[in-house]
Amino acid sequence: MIRRTRPVAGAMALLAALTAGIAFPAGAAAGEPTGQDAPKVDLVLDVSGSMRAKDIDGQSRMAAAKQAFNEVLDATPEEVQLGIRTLGANYPGDDRKEGCKDTAQLYPVGPLDRTEAKTAVATLAPTGWTPIGPALLKAADDLDGGDGSKRIVLISDGEDTCAPLDPCEVAREIAARGIGLTIDTLGLVPNAKLSRQLSCIAEATGGTYTSVEHQDELTDRVNELVDRAAEPVVTPVATEGAGSCDKAPVLTSGLYTDREEFGQQRWYRVEVLAGQELRASVSVAADRAVRPDYGLLVRAVTVHDREIVRGEATGNGRTDVVSTGLRYPKPELEDDDSGKPAAETVCLGVTTSFSADAGVKTTPGLPLELTVDVVDGPDDASDVASFGLGRGWWLLGALVVAGFLAGLVWGWLSRWRVAVWRTN
Repeated sequence: MIRRTRPVAGAMALLAALTAGIAFPAGAAAGEPTGQDAPKVDLVLDVSGSMRAKDIDGQSRMAAAKQAFNEVLDATPEEVQLGIRTLGANYPGDDRKEGCKDTAQLYPVGPLDRTEAKTAVATLAPTGWTPIGPALLKAADDLDGGDGSKRIVLISDGEDTCAPLDPCEVAREIAARGIGLTIDTLGLVPNAKLSRQLSCIAEATGGTYTSVEHQDELTDRVNELVDRAAEPVVTPVATEGAGSCDKAPVLTSGLYTDREEFGQQRWYRVEVLAGQELRASVSVAADRAVRPDYGLLVRAVTVHDREIVRGEATGNGRTDVVSTGLRYPKPELEDDDSGKPAAETVCLGVTTSFSADAGVKTTPGLPLELTVDVVDGPDDASDVASFGLGRGWWLLGALVVAGFLAGLVWGWLSRWRVAVWRTN
């Protein structure tokens, strides 16, 4: 059964694999890291007139963005080349043609001088139009060249005002260039039309969309995306899960991508030797508007459909990704187990309960990323999967003992109070 929760504002799904103690080394990637050049990030900030609105923690959207940028600049890794581009920052007039040209490079992409970049950000004042499409085209040019990772982080509080240059089409054009550029988008207001547009932009390049309503959320999210750019670029392997385990593809340690339809179950197979441990993590990106209740379940079962262990996670409304993970250690063979096979076929089943309102496209399916890692098992594998609780079984035991002792103490105190009352 897939567990569900109601949405929590501003919450983001974290890898459940981390809570299970799973840590995937870099070697788990299907391909070797690529991109020897320095990673590049272009922060594209909407400085249109609507950024004057004071609805983010009692301050204007512009003030919140400036504060977030200052904190992000302080935390930017040394190896990241960062630039800042604005849209709507310079032209205050009513000429739409001129307003739709209003995008400029505030700070060039390159080695970061934090003081200079902060000074440039401090000069910004909400001014004009919202030419998202033209700004994205220019930002792609800012990042052109080199084979390192490239990422645009677009922050806006309103949809593009320069149609018919559709920013979604612009994003698709950028993706078609084949320069490995990802666009992540952040919306500063919970607006359905803005969410659709920013989601579409992100989806076109494999990026993420996040709605933020507080300054600290904005800071944390931009920091996360900048840090992500510094990670080694790994090329995932495309695969296609099957409707049943017997027809599922056999996967080795690596990073894989697939597409999963709404409410679908996909199966994959992994061979695990005695003494090895299987670690698996699954992430599904909600790259379009979905209903607020959804879940993600991954199970490891035998070829005879006996469940071994499961990982479970729930969604929290419209987030960019929901993830879960599991681990399964296969014990070493005993001396008297010579007749048993050294390898076991483990079936990984991924089930989602995403759903969408009428009018939201359901094809292609939601992007799914699967990490598989088969490593040498722990010295004592039995405690990992005890009772299906992973390494948390000892905590359950401690709670049971603590509850028992607390009950004894409470009962003794109650009897003592009654005895004192009768005596008096």
